[in-house]
Amino acid sequence: MKNPIKSIILICLLIFEALPSSGQFCTTLGQNPTTAFPVCGKTVFQQNSVAICGTRTLPTLCNDNTPYTDKNPYWYKFTCYTAGKLGFLITPTDLTDDYDWQLFDVTGVDEMDVYTNKNLIISANWSGSSGTTGASSGGKNPFECSSDPAWNIPTFSTMPDLIAGHNYLLMVSHYTNTQSGYTLSFQGGSASIINPLAPTIQNAYAVCDGTEMVITLNKKMKCSSLAADGSDFSVAGPFANAFNAAIGKGCAVSFDFDTVMLKLNNVLSPGLYSVIAKNGIDGNTLIDNCDNQLALGLKKDLLFTASVPTPMDSISPVICIQDSLHLIFSKPMSCASIAPDGSDFSITGPSNVQIKSATGLCNNGISSTIHLVLQKPIKTNGIYTLKLGIGTDGNSLIDECGQITAAGSSLNFSIQNVVTADFNATIKAGCKKDTILLSHNGNNAANSWKWQLDNGLSSNLQNPLFTTNLFGKTNILLETSNGICKDSTSMELDLPDWTLKAGINIPDTVCSKDTVQILDASTANAITWKWDLGNGQSSTLQNPPSTSYLPSGRQTQFFVRLQISNGFNCTDTISKRIFVLPNCYIDIPSGFTPNGDGLNDFLYPLNAFKAVDLIFRIYNRFGQVIFETRDWKKKWDGRINGMLQPSGTYVYLLEYTHKDTGKRQVLKGTTVLIR
Repeated sequence: MKNPIKSIILICLLIFEALPSSGQFCTTLGQNPTTAFPVCGKTVFQQNSVAICGTRTLPTLCNDNTPYTDKNPYWYKFTCYTAGKLGFLITPTDLTDDYDWQLFDVTGVDEMDVYTNKNLIISANWSGSSGTTGASSGGKNPFECSSDPAWNIPTFSTMPDLIAGHNYLLMVSHYTNTQSGYTLSFQGGSASIINPLAPTIQNAYAVCDGTEMVITLNKKMKCSSLAADGSDFSVAGPFANAFNAAIGKGCAVSFDFDTVMLKLNNVLSPGLYSVIAKNGIDGNTLIDNCDNQLALGLKKDLLFTASVPTPMDSISPVICIQDSLHLIFSKPMSCASIAPDGSDFSITGPSNVQIKSATGLCNNGISSTIHLVLQKPIKTNGIYTLKLGIGTDGNSLIDECGQITAAGSSLNFSIQNVVTADFNATIKAGCKKDTILLSHNGNNAANSWKWQLDNGLSSNLQNPLFTTNLFGKTNILLETSNGICKDSTSMELDLPDWTLKAGINIPDTVCSKDTVQILDASTANAITWKWDLGNGQSSTLQNPPSTSYLPSGRQTQFFVRLQISNGFNCTDTISKRIFVLPNCYIDIPSGFTPNGDGLNDFLYPLNAFKAVDLIFRIYNRFGQVIFETRDWKKKWDGRINGMLQPSGTYVYLLEYTHKDTGKRQVLKGTTVLIR
């Protein structure tokens, strides 16, 4: 992805590319997280063309103010079966195309959370360079952000670590606005995303009226491998029958299924039947996403009898921290019997768990699974019990045949390997810096910690210590893992500022016997003041009484010292020098010798400490102003534009207002330049 803020031309191009004609909402299967392509690590996935669409913003771990979107995307889903590093290669059909990608861990969360939760991101590459991209041993960083192609940012990132049992989504974005495709292959890593289970028939049953049979499988199978006429299966039993149609559940909105609805030629009579796998009219049995076929002759028996209530069958495995549960039934349940507020169910166990809502994955008003959303995630390991009761709708659950599942039935499920990131923070305020003590209890074999403070400090220790002089509110983020599960949390701290800075407001030069007002210029958090005025006087007031300095017949220096403290035993000290002049009579010398010997080399008003609104001019014998200043300390060196002026008499004019009297004074006279 090219960085769009490097030039006006690039910005204009981005604006053009964001127009509706090239940025429509994606509707094609595979171009949204919920309809992602299932992929297997042993096959090369060929994407022949890429539909132009996508405008939704994606979170990233880049802080470059660049907008990142799902531009012309395809999504791929897979599960890790052996932990390790994941390597993959994306090869554009046109090697001048720019492809980007981002990998998410979506275990236990809604797939659409990839658009809002940056904590799901585990690796990415948004480099603006074209050509092949992916994750390999040659990558330098786990994340590469948008860039100008001239920067030569690597198109390969380091291989991310996958956790066994976790589910992942890979988004591949085609930044170049063409429909040219690419290939995706998985190679070079130690992780396995190949499901080792052989496909088998898990369950079979007949629907209420005996006109259909339903088969559930132990894993997802390709929709493209299902013969629509039902010829992938035969039925054997006490009465001859056959299938005439087959529908894969969810095939209208996805690429795979694990439930098949088979329509029968004739209505079943009560008895024991067998469903048998065979090659369909398409020349194969059902095929999983790794191209493994359902074994020929594999069968499942079922007993068709009068309808009986459908029990709760199982709960999908709960991996790590989850805020939802998936309840599975052996037969479809009526969606109308599910209380939307989840009140059909209750959960007991080691921690308090409340149910927020319940929904079915409804198709034609029935669903074999119920999705329970919890008020907050379960973060305590142990055995929990899900119990069925009477909901606010006045009933428990009712199956597709109208049979009521009895209230009081229950299922146990376990939470294991959960690690929580909750931590303790202690602040020790200091006079110059604050110290932050952070600690994590290492629960459930936690072995990895990533601390990040928004003031730039970070650590990988379990119990780090930070010192900082950046005070005020700061946010602390901890991500922790035990190699199986991970969690993150944040806390805001308010770091107190106890620093002191002493300051004195005093003139640097005064005249003898002048009344001098010395003022405190320290920080506002001081509560005690100790003054040494340098003339034998002291004070503990914030601003000491006015004082004066006795003349000594020559210029004398005194030192005023201030020590302040606050209520936390913090102190600071400052000393400032003041010059006291023997007199402050303002006059102009009658002559000067600018010969560089360090004596009388300059002409200027003497002792003009109390002259304000001053102007000093020097004229030559022709009445021309050859020197002028409003700063009495700026002196004439006997030159004009660097040229030496001749010896002789010069006229001066000095005007000022005396600070003490407020009167305007004018001095005129002559001075002699001697060389």
